[in-house]
Amino acid sequence: MPVPELTPLVTLMLLSFGTMIALMFLVWLLSRKLNNAGIVDVAWGFGFVIIALIDFIWAYFHGWGWLPRNLVVLAMVALWSLRLGIFLAMRFKRMWPAEDARYTTYRQAWKNPQLGLLLAFEMQAVLLAALTLPYALAMVSAVAQFSIFELSGIALFLIALIGESVADHQLETFKKNSANHGQVCQSGLWYYSRHPNYFFEWMVWLAFFVFSLAFPYGWSTFYCPILMLWFLLKVTGVKATEEQALRSKGEAYAAYQRTTSAFVPWFKKGVT
Repeated sequence: MPVPELTPLVTLMLLSFGTMIALMFLVWLLSRKLNNAGIVDVAWGFGFVIIALIDFIWAYFHGWGWLPRNLVVLAMVALWSLRLGIFLAMRFKRMWPAEDARYTTYRQAWKNPQLGLLLAFEMQAVLLAALTLPYALAMVSAVAQFSIFELSGIALFLIALIGESVADHQLETFKKNSANHGQVCQSGLWYYSRHPNYFFEWMVWLAFFVFSLAFPYGWSTFYCPILMLWFLLKVTGVKATEEQALRSKGEAYAAYQRTTSAFVPWFKKGVT
């Protein structure tokens, strides 16, 4: 297997970090004008396709990589990132001018709220850029043909994308019904998992890792699904969402917790 030079990989990753740090600073300035930090979620969603497009353009003009593979990688990231970005943008619009409760809580916790938000935005920038290594590896690959790892990664990605889309649609449909106000969504995929959207989001990163195994140094992307799993379970995903759900729905959500898997879709406990 041809081993690529490290210089183009380093160049692409430096471009990723520089672009995201600058972008999140601009988003922070916008959030101050809007007085709503939730806009950072929208930037997070679209940020991945921005980096993938930069990688694609750089690789194309520098003669690195096999163009059909680059197009496949760009298409995969675009499908997922644009869907996520549009979904988050619509959620932000629907909530406007109210701010996501997570960021309101953050403001109250920090002595200097704006400085705290800037640091939080830039931490997201660093995390987002670090997660784009699979894209850079694929873009500079000299491997001529698609491997079983790439085909498996594509299949896993499509399952994850469909699953996440269905889960988000089911939850949005539930929320739009005024009769469900204050209730807990337990229909469709939400019957088997309290956070099926986060589970399939994690599967996207598992798919990128599997895809990367086709390339030299691809094993080094193992941190992507591990890091996202930690964030989804312990930081911005399950933990924060459930704390807010318990505050807003009380015992109804506590009962849901007792019977339903937190992450991996599975059969309910104590239900016959």
